Amino acid sequence: MPGGGFSKLPNGSVVVALSLPSPYGDGGTVRFLVHAANRARALTRLRNLGLRAVYLRGNAEPPTPDEITAVLHHPDGLLWRATPEDHQELWHPIRALLSPARPPGASSVAGRA
Repeated sequence: MPGGGFSKLPNGSVVVALSLPSPYGDGGTVRFLVHAANRARALTRLRNLGLRAVYLRGNAEPPTPDEITAVLHHPDGLLWRATPEDHQELWHPIRALLSPARPPGASSVAGRA
């Protein structure tokens, strides 16, 4: 069951944390952290990335102080981690989850070898 929560910061912005089913279909969960001006904008940022059925109901799993620090120090303000229970795994930028994997040796510039 997806869960999540939020923390309001002293400057008025919020950090929203959501635990959603893994997009890999392995039965695990993925924890998303979003820093935004308000809760609605945080959820809109996730929806704009293709996570359509994202809702925040209640505040059962608010972000921890470590999660708040991680998202505030990231320039995009949007992070994810595949195994929320494993505190050894590092937080990843959202680009790492959404970008298609390129085969080894493939050029990032079209037409160049």
